Amino acid sequence: MRIGIFGGTFDPIHNAHIAIAEAAKERFALDRVLVIPAANPPHKHGAGAPFEHRYRMVELACADHPGLEPSRLESGEDRSYSIRTIQKVRAGASLQDSLYFIIGADAFSEIKTWHRWQDVVASVEFIVVTRPAAEYRQPDGAKVHRLEALSLPVSSSEIRAALAEGKPAADLALPVYRYIVQHALYTEPNRI
Repeated sequence: MRIGIFGGTFDPIHNAHIAIAEAAKERFALDRVLVIPAANPPHKHGAGAPFEHRYRMVELACADHPGLEPSRLESGEDRSYSIRTIQKVRAGASLQDSLYFIIGADAFSEIKTWHRWQDVVASVEFIVVTRPAAEYRQPDGAKVHRLEALSLPVSSSEIRAALAEGKPAADLALPVYRYIVQHALYTEPNRI
């Protein structure tokens, strides 16, 4: 089985996230893609929405996309280090399963700053989502596949800013948008 690991804060998850997961699944014949919101990412402090809300939005966004599976692997108080997530996925997989870590070129360019980055590189193959003019150096030993031609100029921070100003966000799945409105997420008092 070919398993994709797609993590992030997903604060909130938006249409570009889903497009990336779908494109990776299709292009690299992944049997499933685990969409994993980070509870406590080491590189970001003070996520806007609590984990449970972000997880529920991931569930809603993935509902109509077979093969995209919301995952709670990073829930809890511990830091959401990628190597721990990879180890948890590996523990639930067979030895014949291949793991593919879906990551943006910007994040991949900083991989040598990650906790136990050498172990991450040795544990997975990378699907690096590239943007025009995005450059990165491939660490020794890394197996990298490029996922190109995705021009998706959407960012969660822009969506949060629009929602905080009371504007609708067109880059959200309708169930995700309704959930945000229902729970008053990203309104001014809750804004990052």
